[in-house]
Amino acid sequence: MKVLLINPPNHYMTSANTPDFVDTEGGYNPPLGLLYVAAYLQNNSDHQVEILDALVEEMDYGQIEALIRQKQPDVVGITTLTFTLIDVIDTIKTVKKAHSQAKIVLGGPHVHLFPQETINLPGVDFLVLGEGEKTFCYLMNNIDNLEALKRFKGLVFKENGALINTGEAAFIENLDELPYPARLLTSYKKYSSLMAGGALITTMITSRGCPFKCVFCDRPHLGKSFRARSAQNVLQEMEECMKMGIKEFLVYDDTFTLDRKRVFAICQAIIDRKWDISWDIRTRVNTVDEEMLDILKRAHCKRISYGIEAGTDRVLGVLKKGITIEQTKKVIKMTKKKKIDVLAYFMIGSPSETKEEIMQTIALAQELEPDYVHFSILTPFPGTHIYKEGLQNGFIAKDYWREFAQNPTPDFSAPFWEENFSHDELFELIKLAYKSFYVRPAYIIRKLFQVKSFAEFSRKAKAGLKVVFMR
Repeated sequence: MKVLLINPPNHYMTSANTPDFVDTEGGYNPPLGLLYVAAYLQNNSDHQVEILDALVEEMDYGQIEALIRQKQPDVVGITTLTFTLIDVIDTIKTVKKAHSQAKIVLGGPHVHLFPQETINLPGVDFLVLGEGEKTFCYLMNNIDNLEALKRFKGLVFKENGALINTGEAAFIENLDELPYPARLLTSYKKYSSLMAGGALITTMITSRGCPFKCVFCDRPHLGKSFRARSAQNVLQEMEECMKMGIKEFLVYDDTFTLDRKRVFAICQAIIDRKWDISWDIRTRVNTVDEEMLDILKRAHCKRISYGIEAGTDRVLGVLKKGITIEQTKKVIKMTKKKKIDVLAYFMIGSPSETKEEIMQTIALAQELEPDYVHFSILTPFPGTHIYKEGLQNGFIAKDYWREFAQNPTPDFSAPFWEENFSHDELFELIKLAYKSFYVRPAYIIRKLFQVKSFAEFSRKAKAGLKVVFMR
């Protein structure tokens, strides 16, 4: 059976939580979910699988239609986010127009949150809930046997018009049993990052699940149980990528440093093998210390992204972030002392937050002097604690995300948490936040001295101009 997995275009991004003033990470990232599903299918079936990343290939629907007519896949799987739902629907229409007999399978966070609404979308045949590797493979091996599919967790489909939802599959506990993402099925040399300085890059996920309780977290499909790949498994994937010419890794774990022993094992192996690579991680300020930062630096970790979010302990408490401003200042100072770059994430417009507290957040960003900042406006995303709480206490008048899932329209725009500020006021404040940080002579001069090539200068200049001329 011929299987085509599609990462759809992004023409109708719906209500992103941040005005795209500064693309701090930039470029295109590999669709890791699809790459994992493809790899598992390759290793556990005889099906022919291909990946179409329409985003990195910058394809329009006419080009997608032509490719479908050429390939004539039996099954088309499409990764589905709430924010790209309009493009997913247009992709389905395009596939069906080019090859009406193709079966359509959707998977991803949106499907997990809104299975009933999604299976009712025109043209959709099956849904894969939660982690898709094993479930999608089982579906492909039994796609014409509905009785067998009814007995396997993680699937949604219809039989004679009746909805069949087999329930959520258990999380994959041993992540080492999964094959590495099928990067060779993509144009992997086209992936890039604003901060990578032009090097060939890839993203990696070395763990799944986050045990922390931030009220704004929007990854319910990965669970709260932290599941980590072994150090040896991670190192083997890095080595495989190095053979492809990839020497820069963006590790997209929610909290890479949660398992201290594993961090030290990975770092020490990189040091011992004298690998000429660079990598960055995402983590929290309360899961690192000076000893860990030291070995990360020696293992060529060049950047750490910290979720700081707010400039006051009170707002951090509202967000259930579990960190303090004192911890933040101490850890950012230690990180910079080790000469590891810092990307700091902040949010404004949190519940009960005042303008004075927002200004304290902006001031903290300048005081910490990270190399990059990313400001966003808090948006109650579907499935988050803050969205559920808003519905329960009446602050959010209607379940607008579910309504959008039932009837997606391109003009939909979810409101921010507009308790103390209007939509327009929050936009003005975030513009102020970006300009206050990036449009400073000292910052600009420091960054100019760090530029290593004209290509890097060009990318960063374009990002800077977005800030200068934002409206």
